[in-house]
Amino acid sequence: MPLKYDIAADICERLARVRKAIARAEQRYGRPAESVILLAASKTQTVERIRAVAQCGQRLFGENYVQEAEPKITQLRDLRWHYIGPLQANKTGRVVKLFEWVHTVDRLKIARRLSTQRAGLGKPLDVCLQVNISREPHRAGALPEELPQLAEQVAALENLRLRGLMAIPAATRDFEEQRRTFAAIRSALENLHDRGHCLDALSMGMSGDLEAAIAEGATIVRIGTAIFGPRR
Repeated sequence: MPLKYDIAADICERLARVRKAIARAEQRYGRPAESVILLAASKTQTVERIRAVAQCGQRLFGENYVQEAEPKITQLRDLRWHYIGPLQANKTGRVVKLFEWVHTVDRLKIARRLSTQRAGLGKPLDVCLQVNISREPHRAGALPEELPQLAEQVAALENLRLRGLMAIPAATRDFEEQRRTFAAIRSALENLHDRGHCLDALSMGMSGDLEAAIAEGATIVRIGTAIFGPRR
């Protein structure tokens, strides 16, 4: 059933506000215009709501769960899809066929499976290493000290292209604390640069900490609530 006009218009208005917020932050913190990519995080959203965002010009979407994402991607093949959720080993075969990017590689076992299963499917799969920058026991991601070895191992895999780092820091409303955490992620990326890795992606920042992430070098922000509204 098509969305009512007022719902579609509200989504477009929200999207426009997010784009303006990104542009303001780029200008405020000396970032080049349009240097930050907006990834619309569409977990739990219907095909109709995603289509409404797409009709406002948004092409990149991120999904967290393979089973939920597959029917959406099947129906919306003209869009581009990034996987941004926890990745189980038994889901990698479907992920490599559905997504252009995976942001959540946090161990060698997963990377090897992705590389093996991507063979013969065209260009290499773009991946980011997920880092548990806040060292939360329940949070997925490699610890910062594990990144150099993991980066070497992933970069050597034939069918993957290591692009950078991704993180979901512990939630806080303190802007300066947000910046300190994002600065630590940026520092981890710079450490990998110093070790010879050519990386260009920092996937960090969501609806509640977008500005701080851009201030500290985010190149991809993953925005859900600010575009789609609170999850039902």
